[in-house]
Amino acid sequence: MFPIILLTLISYLLGSIPFGFITFKFLRKEDIRKFGSGNIGATNVGRLLGLKWAVTVFLLDFLKGFVPVAYVTPLIISNAGLTPYIFAALGGVCGHIWPLFLKFKGGKGVATSIGAGAVLSLIYPKLGGVLALAVIIWVIVFYSFRYVSLASLTAVFSFSLFCFLFKFPAQLKILSLLLFVLIVFRHRSNIANLLANKEKGFRRQK
Repeated sequence: MFPIILLTLISYLLGSIPFGFITFKFLRKEDIRKFGSGNIGATNVGRLLGLKWAVTVFLLDFLKGFVPVAYVTPLIISNAGLTPYIFAALGGVCGHIWPLFLKFKGGKGVATSIGAGAVLSLIYPKLGGVLALAVIIWVIVFYSFRYVSLASLTAVFSFSLFCFLFKFPAQLKILSLLLFVLIVFRHRSNIANLLANKEKGFRRQK
C-alpha cells in the first residue's frame, strides 16, 4: 500500500507545478489569475500571450501527466498490472487541478489527462485508438464552434464512452469515468456560460 501512496503523492507534486502561472509570471511579471478567464491553463495563456506560448504550456502540462506514468511508476512499482499507472495518472491530473503551490486552485486537467493517456496507450494499445478518436472529435468540435471548453467536454465524454463500449479493463473504465467527472467539475462555469450563450470563443481568422 505504501508504494501506491508514495507514487500518487509524487505524481500529485509533479502535477502541481503551475507552468501556465510560471510562464506568465516570467514574461509579464504578473499573476495570470488576474487576467482573462483567471485560469492557469494553455487556453488562457493563448488568449493573453499568443499561440506559441499556449502550445508551450500545453506541452508542459501534457508532460505532467506523461512523466509520472511513464517514468515514476516503473521506479517505484514494477510488475503490478495497470493499477499503479492509474494512480499515477490520477495523481498528476489532481495535482494540475488542485496544485499545492497555488492554494489548490489550478487548471482544467485536459492536457495532463492526455499526457497520462498517451503513456497508457503504449501499455494498452487499444486505448490509443480511443484517445485518437477523442482528439479528432476535439478538433472537429473546436473548428465547428470555436469553443475550447465545448470541444474538451465533448472529447472527454467520447473517450469515457468508448472505453465502456469497447469493453476495456475495469481500471481503464474507472479512470476514464473519473477523468470525465473531474473535467466536467472544473468546467462547470464554462457549461453555465455555454448554456447562457456567454462563453468566450476563438474568432475565425479571415
